[in-house]
Amino acid sequence: MDSLVLDKKISDRGKEFFASISGEAPSIFNKGWWTGKVMDWSMKNENFKIQLFRFVDVLPYLNTSDSLTRHIDEYFAGDDQDVPKVLKMGAGVMGTGLGGKLAAGLVAKAIRSNIEGMAKQFIIGENTPDAMKNLKKIRKDGFAFTVDILGEASVSEIESEAYLKEYMELLDALKKEHASWAGLGGKDLDWGHAPKVNISVKPTALFSQASPKDFEGSVQGIEKRLAAILRKVKEMNGFMRIDMEQYKFKDITLEVYRRLRSSEEFRDYPHLGIVLQAYLKDTDQDLADLLAWARAEKLPISVRLVKGAYWDSETVIAKQNGWDIPVWTIKAESDAAYERQAKMILENHDICHFGCASHNIRTIAAVMETAKALNVPDERYEFQVLYGMAEPVRKGLLKVAKRVRLYAPYGDLLPGMAYLVRRLLENTANESFLRQSFAEEAEVERLMENPAVTVEREKAQRKPKAEAEVAGLARFENEPFADFTQESVRQAFMDAVAAVRAQLGKEYPLVIGGQEVRTADTLQSVNPANPSEIIGTICQASTKEIDLAIEAAKKAAPAWKALSPEERAGYLLKAAEIARKEIFTLSAWQTLEVGKQFDQAQADVAEAIDFMEYYAREMIRFGKPQRMGRAPGEMSQLIYQPKGIAAVIAPWNFPLAISCGMSSAAIVAGNPVLYKPAGPSSVIGFTLSEIFRKAGLPAGVFNYVPGRGSVMGDYLVEHPDVALIAFTGSMEVGHRIIGKASVVHPGQKQIKKVIAELGGKNAIIIDDDADLDEAIKEVLHSAFAFQGQKCSACSRVIVVEPIYAKFIERLVEGARSLAIGPAEDPTYFMGPVVDDKAQQNVLKYIDIAKSEGTVLYSSPVPAGGYYAPLTIVEGITPEHRIAQEEVFGPVLSVMKVKNFDQAMEWANSTRYSLTGAVFSRSPKHLEKAREQFNVGNLYLNRGSTGALVERHPFGGFNMSGVGSKAGGPDYLLQFMDPRLVCENTMRRGFAPIEEDDDWII
Repeated sequence: MDSLVLDKKISDRGKEFFASISGEAPSIFNKGWWTGKVMDWSMKNENFKIQLFRFVDVLPYLNTSDSLTRHIDEYFAGDDQDVPKVLKMGAGVMGTGLGGKLAAGLVAKAIRSNIEGMAKQFIIGENTPDAMKNLKKIRKDGFAFTVDILGEASVSEIESEAYLKEYMELLDALKKEHASWAGLGGKDLDWGHAPKVNISVKPTALFSQASPKDFEGSVQGIEKRLAAILRKVKEMNGFMRIDMEQYKFKDITLEVYRRLRSSEEFRDYPHLGIVLQAYLKDTDQDLADLLAWARAEKLPISVRLVKGAYWDSETVIAKQNGWDIPVWTIKAESDAAYERQAKMILENHDICHFGCASHNIRTIAAVMETAKALNVPDERYEFQVLYGMAEPVRKGLLKVAKRVRLYAPYGDLLPGMAYLVRRLLENTANESFLRQSFAEEAEVERLMENPAVTVEREKAQRKPKAEAEVAGLARFENEPFADFTQESVRQAFMDAVAAVRAQLGKEYPLVIGGQEVRTADTLQSVNPANPSEIIGTICQASTKEIDLAIEAAKKAAPAWKALSPEERAGYLLKAAEIARKEIFTLSAWQTLEVGKQFDQAQADVAEAIDFMEYYAREMIRFGKPQRMGRAPGEMSQLIYQPKGIAAVIAPWNFPLAISCGMSSAAIVAGNPVLYKPAGPSSVIGFTLSEIFRKAGLPAGVFNYVPGRGSVMGDYLVEHPDVALIAFTGSMEVGHRIIGKASVVHPGQKQIKKVIAELGGKNAIIIDDDADLDEAIKEVLHSAFAFQGQKCSACSRVIVVEPIYAKFIERLVEGARSLAIGPAEDPTYFMGPVVDDKAQQNVLKYIDIAKSEGTVLYSSPVPAGGYYAPLTIVEGITPEHRIAQEEVFGPVLSVMKVKNFDQAMEWANSTRYSLTGAVFSRSPKHLEKAREQFNVGNLYLNRGSTGALVERHPFGGFNMSGVGSKAGGPDYLLQFMDPRLVCENTMRRGFAPIEEDDDWII
């Protein structure tokens, strides 16, 4: 059919549909009801909308009258809040007047009841009996159904098993009921062809450890439990649909579907479907591939096509990680994609059944008219809408299409609230079709416009954003994290490990003045997962080699200092580009030498790149003389010059990032560097030397001098020609360096500058209203990612008493679900600690923990390798050693407190002040944390690790270090001396006139 003719038919049908439901509105927009009034207010006031949705999210956790009333007050009280009267009454009526607390409690109770009623509007029940009752009513009204059990976030395998059990119980209940149901349309099956029992399943809830990084393990973990459900569905001759969730799980979900559908057990059973999301840019190709696969396998399939429910989060996550945005950024693009994809499915109706899931009347009309034009039989497509939404649309659809299925969730109210928030976000979005149709009553002509036309108009109206530049450089952007949803990325890591393994066992010389220097004293670096595997043999510097390096640095210094800041920055930019091209290889060295998992290793290399890119731009900024004052007749300028030779003493836990950060800051500021890597990561240190060599850094500017601290450490620090020391490591060694550097030696021309980033005893506070799904996941990651070997790692979790039992139960089960093994295998969450000394240190502190508290869990570990048990201990209070001393390993202390004030007191009870985090949905408690949590980096409602250059300048105070924050706007100042040059511009009474001289008449 001609596209213009078809479009006219679509428009006409849509107008007829609108006319048939004229005067009706979905209950959510009915202003005669509480929900309608509040929703109307949300659409008029963005600030209120945000507060309301956040309040709805936290509501299930507010189990006492006091906590409920307090949160209403925090979210909605205050003259600056534009809120409806019904909520304002609930806020601020505590204490005296209007009945005091009694009145406040009554209003709060009413608000809870109304919001819970709003949530229940979208679910068919909180338990199986209620669900069965509502399903009968749904069918009595002429609708088919698909049941979905609420709940997506499983933090442990026991929770995934519980989710599986819920589905089995649901199917048992359906088995008892469905035999007595008459098929819709008066036949045995619904409409003569569809099974009466139909369920939808969220796959990731069935496997708590699902991760794109471990693609195959995730597929197998999900498939195993889904197969059990499908087996029971098959026994009932029912239908199962695998839901599509976040983008990161898309390819995993598609692979699970293909394997189940083509398995020997189920390939002859056609009632298994998959969901695709039209708002994903990938879906055109994914759909084409799926249809081609179905034809090649000769297997009929079923696709439910939805627009997509995670637009906001997908967009934000992509931007945060530096990835391409996976969703269409113009709403009409999703609508156009839907029509395009629906046509493709309908054209393949012989092999693919279609579930059209949409409330958009234009979309529905397009599917109807396209199916008619293609002569698609009725049994090859149906319409699906969400239970509790768009009632006029579903009623009108039932009259016209007959085949309408309601997506009907049921389950606990807590996950129901998360589901409700997503539905509210959809309905109140400016571009929501339902909002435009029923709340704003937009013109039908505009609502029925071909979305392809809308896209072109909106694209033409968009203006490109101007990007800030620094001396011709684009604005700094963080290096993107590895996107493990891409098969090419996953394979690149595996290939890089194989390539690096082929290079193991080499001898690595010192590099001094651009020349290789070999010594008789050597140190072997080994794979901590397999100590018999030698990574490399590293020559060790003595005081003799330090003297040679000092001379090389002194020789290089004048010419290096004489270069312009732009020229020095250019070398860093070249080095950054080299590291970027070699990022997988550089990551693989970390995986094998220090046991960093792929994501942790890539983040380390990305941070090294960030440091070089950021400090290059910062040096260009500092390189411009800064005018001081505006007095006429003089020109005062602040300028910076390098301090001199820098000794960079680096740690092994961020072996490239921190090494590169300290070194590149010193170099770009004009200081030659003597770089001493940590012993366990010396081969990685050599890769940094190679990066700078390939970038063409002049000889002597960067000197690679690994060595034993007992032999040359003090000598390097105390050398009179060393002007500054940049150190990252333990508090004890840092104190020693500071002490040694404070002594002035003969021939020393300046007081040494020490920049020292030391340790932490970092705490995460869990408030009684925290989102436990997020909190547990983030605590586990902060405490045990890279085996807890980060100075920012969470070593204390402080939990407020009302939520303590629930948190501990889920935390421990989450920890039990974490697999431990070699870092190069993505199956494993945790690997070995770095060496035997680290292993013995962790075991020592586990013994201390056992003596001071009660061990809740201590994991088994693989035989061989430097593995240390993941250990969680409770009953810890501030006076315990395990609460005060840095462990630097996978040991987590759990501390129970009465209230948030005590949590703050205990969090601040150590000598360290590095990082901290708070999980709370109380605005007042979050504000109190901002004011009182005494750490250098405070994170609210996220974990305590993962600082990014520029976005999160990193560093602490007290015993956590001295100096400005790495990756921040004043870090480079520590590597330079400021100078002020003031010129008297008067000459015999004459002074140059400047444009901004405001004294001139």
